[in-house]
Amino acid sequence: MVAAGSNGPTRDQMLSFLNSKSTDDLNSLASHLASSVLYSGGGDSSSARSYYWGPLLHFLNGLWIDRSYTLKASFESLIRNDYKAVMASVDFPTKADEVIKEVNSWAKKETAGVINDVLPPGSLDSLTKLVFANALYFKAAWAERFGKHLTEDFDFHLLNNTSVKVPFLVDGRTGTRRPKFISVFDGFKVLRLPYESGNDKRQFSMYIFLPDAKDGLSALVEKACSEPGFLEHNLPQQEVEVRDFRIPKFKFSFEIEISKVLKEMGLVLPFSKEDGDFTEMVDPSVGERPYITGIFQKSFIEVNEEGTEAAAFTVIRMRGGGGGPPSPTENAIDFVADHPFLFLIREDMTKTVLFVGQILNPLLVT
Repeated sequence: MVAAGSNGPTRDQMLSFLNSKSTDDLNSLASHLASSVLYSGGGDSSSARSYYWGPLLHFLNGLWIDRSYTLKASFESLIRNDYKAVMASVDFPTKADEVIKEVNSWAKKETAGVINDVLPPGSLDSLTKLVFANALYFKAAWAERFGKHLTEDFDFHLLNNTSVKVPFLVDGRTGTRRPKFISVFDGFKVLRLPYESGNDKRQFSMYIFLPDAKDGLSALVEKACSEPGFLEHNLPQQEVEVRDFRIPKFKFSFEIEISKVLKEMGLVLPFSKEDGDFTEMVDPSVGERPYITGIFQKSFIEVNEEGTEAAAFTVIRMRGGGGGPPSPTENAIDFVADHPFLFLIREDMTKTVLFVGQILNPLLVT
């Protein structure tokens, strides 16, 4: 949404960072995802406290605008129609604390209560002009459930050469295991766990990228980030027989103010008071040109016997200022995720990744 309102070198830098050719491409992609992937399914997220037949996906964009600002008509139309955003006019100079409460309340409601207090006290003030927000909530049951009696404790090996006892999901006893979507590559394995689709045309799956070496996660992440097409070239397509199978249960949340990270990655102009250019967003007559001063994100995931619940909420604060093919596998293989690994949740029909993260210690709940 912010890139759609940028212009000049700021737009060029944001498009490069987002790996897009033009804002028209970004807007087209956003509209396509909203209609084909991110539409709500399975009911209201505010009451989604139990697993049921078929996935629930809830997605919403929001924009809070200071009353002193006027959005360009073309930008406002774009945000409403392509990005499906809801908007509110507010008075930041006198009611910044109230807006903080409103945004946090909005986050809690749109993520079924699992994301709370994204904006800390004092994060918005009289200088704030625009707040963009994005909520994503997902909940789905496994296509093949794990029985509660099939949860057992095993060692999970940490990066500091110690281990902790962790509840693992296992899949039956020897001789009764069902085939799994697993591929074996040079230095790592990949597991696909499909979610129940019910009557939903979308097909969601969790993928676990497990390095062979117990301390091999960082090398695997670097490989995934540096090789073009890594994801599509390394996903399992066929089921194979499994000997020893177990993955840990986990539940955690993560929050970050990400501005510093993005600047280190080369995205600097949108944060510049002097050089940031968002003239496609606001009417130049407002006098104070907006620029980004903070990006807050909070995410949550729980994986258990029944399925997965995951959510993410992102807030962008703006102020006004002066300016390779799979390796062959044996007939039966092991998949024991007893050391740090990478995971992601993807809609397979459109190849859209909704969540991505890494597990270093399944017992850490933050």
